[in-house]
Amino acid sequence: MPGVLQIITGLYLLTGLTWFNIFAKPGSTSTSPLYMAALAFTAYGIHWLAMAERRFVGASALPDAWMAISFFFLSLLGVVIFFAAADVPVAIVFIGLSLIYLTEAPTRFGLFPVGSRLVALWQLLTGIWLLYMTWAVTLNLSIGTHFWV
Repeated sequence: MPGVLQIITGLYLLTGLTWFNIFAKPGSTSTSPLYMAALAFTAYGIHWLAMAERRFVGASALPDAWMAISFFFLSLLGVVIFFAAADVPVAIVFIGLSLIYLTEAPTRFGLFPVGSRLVALWQLLTGIWLLYMTWAVTLNLSIGTHFWV
């Protein structure tokens, strides 16, 4: 389910950015970081659907090792773009994703035997940060509480 919802979110963002320009702030036409978010939502959603399908049918996990390399570079691109846009909280999410994929590739290839524990640690820390971001954004938008995001 997360893969499907991410694909829908990514396509929604891409459509809004390219066809309707509905995400620009009033008085500004800059939506550049949102293109990275749209790309990431769509790409990660498709990737996670493919991983789920492979696990469901019991196929080899080796393709995940190869995909981890390209998704590391996609995550690194997110780090660069969101730091350049001065959106540090989102850049931290992409740092977490970069660490996950950077560790996952050698682990899936069998080069890093204890890597699965490290992947799990990066996933836990990134998940905690995402939960914080969810709470902070929701409280900011609903009742005006100002956290770091």
